[in-house]
Amino acid sequence: MRKGDQTRDTILAAALSSASALGLEGLSIGKLARETGLSKSGLFAHFGSKEELQIQVLDRAAELFTNRVVRAGITAPRGEARVRSLLEHYLDWADSRTIPGGCVFMSASFELDDRPGPVRDALIDHVKDLRGVFRKAASLAMESGDFRADLDPSQFAFDVHAVALAYHVQLRLFEDPGARQRVWNSIERILAAARAA
Repeated sequence: MRKGDQTRDTILAAALSSASALGLEGLSIGKLARETGLSKSGLFAHFGSKEELQIQVLDRAAELFTNRVVRAGITAPRGEARVRSLLEHYLDWADSRTIPGGCVFMSASFELDDRPGPVRDALIDHVKDLRGVFRKAASLAMESGDFRADLDPSQFAFDVHAVALAYHVQLRLFEDPGARQRVWNSIERILAAARAA
């Protein structure tokens, strides 16, 4: 890896950690410069603008999500087993302590919901991709016969995402030690409704 790429990776890792805890708007070029040992101008040379930095933080989060949730989850056989595996990894992602504020997509969804612009557009694309993972998994579970043939995979993905958002709030805002059990109670109801007779 070239030195410039290593520097960029270092900046993005620090920025993702900061954005997950403080929000994308809370990203500070000065703080990142101090954390990474770069000058502000050196840091800006990698991104050109705070907006571009925010978009690349979301892109980095999407790469990590793909590695930690999608690639890990699809090792399970197609059908309900894969859906469960993806959900387990998704919850692990949401409550990961390696990213201090949890899922940046979830927190940014509240932060950017009423702020049009390129950063919000990038977030929407990533959330659509996230839902697409569960839509595809549900479709494969329908094909395997685990889920009923008339299931709406888009509704299934919506329901899973809604429960994950509630989990984020219960875990992060309320600091509920029982949040994981609560979310699985809800997921079990969603899975039972999706299951073939």
